Amino acid sequence: MPFFNPSPTVSVVPISRERNCVVIDDVVADPQAMVDWAAGQAFSAPHNNPYPGLVLDPPAAVTQRMSDYFATYARSRLGGRRTQAATLRFSMVTLPAAQLRPIQWQCHRDRLAVNPERVLYAASVLYLFRDPRLGGTNFYEPTASREQLTQMFADTDTLSSEQFGERYGLQPGYMAGSNAYFERVAQVGAAWNRIIFYDGSQFHSGEINEPAGMSADPRAGRFTLNGFFICSRSLG
Repeated sequence: MPFFNPSPTVSVVPISRERNCVVIDDVVADPQAMVDWAAGQAFSAPHNNPYPGLVLDPPAAVTQRMSDYFATYARSRLGGRRTQAATLRFSMVTLPAAQLRPIQWQCHRDRLAVNPERVLYAASVLYLFRDPRLGGTNFYEPTASREQLTQMFADTDTLSSEQFGERYGLQPGYMAGSNAYFERVAQVGAAWNRIIFYDGSQFHSGEINEPAGMSADPRAGRFTLNGFFICSRSLG
């Protein structure tokens, strides 16, 4: 049986004037088999990564197949020309909002290229849960100045949750919409066996709804396959 559905549904959602999100439905030929496989594996907390949950490396064959899929359906649509590296991980959000660190209260960017005109850091999320209420992905544009944001993100490492909340007027919790520092400019809802591809330098966050999404069981929680792709940019 093929790994991917040979007839997916592809659409494009504008995020900003320069960036789009590629949305593909009916991606994997047998997504339930992927969920069942993951349910028998040992997940762990991420290292050197503020992801609020548990992660698991997929088999190398899955990474290769998804890299090929990205090249076929999304890379050129995001402005990429050649994939230089790909990293995937299975992920489950499990951390209650009250336990989040300040860095986890805001949206984020996956990585910034030193030369963004030549390098694209693309990202993807494959939703492997059936309940859309567990949340899709939100995209944001900053409304605060670069200096304000630089200081705020630096303070996430040096201030306690109480100090950070008092300084910035924020409460512990998953970001679910616009606030004093960011405006939500696009939203893609979750759907079973849907994948989204986007420019990872765009501010974004998962739309996390608890307590339903806090399960550590891939068959019940907010279980996703996340991808990160380093690409050269298209010429011209």
